[in-house]
Amino acid sequence: MGGMTLPALPEASFRRVLCVVAHPDDMEYGTSAAVARWTARGIEVGYLLLTRGEAGMPNPPEETARLRVAEQRAACAVVGVSHLTILEHPDGVLVYGLDLRRDICREIRRFKPDVVLGGSHEVETPFGFDQADHRAAGLATLDAVRDAGNRWVFPEQIDDEGLEPHSARWFIVTGLGGSATHGVDVTGEPLRRGIASLEAHGAYLAALPNHPAPADFIPKLAAMGGKALDVEHAVLFRAHDLQAPPEF
Repeated sequence: MGGMTLPALPEASFRRVLCVVAHPDDMEYGTSAAVARWTARGIEVGYLLLTRGEAGMPNPPEETARLRVAEQRAACAVVGVSHLTILEHPDGVLVYGLDLRRDICREIRRFKPDVVLGGSHEVETPFGFDQADHRAAGLATLDAVRDAGNRWVFPEQIDDEGLEPHSARWFIVTGLGGSATHGVDVTGEPLRRGIASLEAHGAYLAALPNHPAPADFIPKLAAMGGKALDVEHAVLFRAHDLQAPPEF
């Protein structure tokens, strides 16, 4: 980046954003502050969770799943998200493949977003090795964005389920240190809501040893993003305009 200020994400053109993540709480580690800003501006945001996060706590899995789904609903309410779909792929052993692509494709065709937000599928992140479910989810989301626009991929969704092909314009990836292309200014109220949305996962966070308080570390992450955007607090993304002509 070399001191260059990143541009703001072109959210004035956004109408509907679908966020695809592996687990309850994945959206709340910073990204939900951007969601709070979008919903406040009248952009409709939907979440698709691929698992119920049942392997994330010492409790029995079914009990954990119920708890984490309830906490996710509360986290969504804090940032103005009413469209929440939670699938039941097994937590911790999410498999990249056609089943995952099919389910994400179905939700894209149902929700008809012009923006799909996914996670990185990189092995290494600025915070160490990424978790396996995150990588599988990120790669399947990338592929499902293309699948959804092709009438002959998962055609049963069109022939039997009454859905239509749908091509999102933007694919944006969250949580990328130096490779970000755009940012979202979340200074003030959006950041406050972002912090509160992670605090909504109270039982989950309490089960994690030595987990820092959301109010302590979420602003620090957002301040790092803010430097790149020349604002106090920001969330950074790598944005791909899928309708732009290829650059040679």
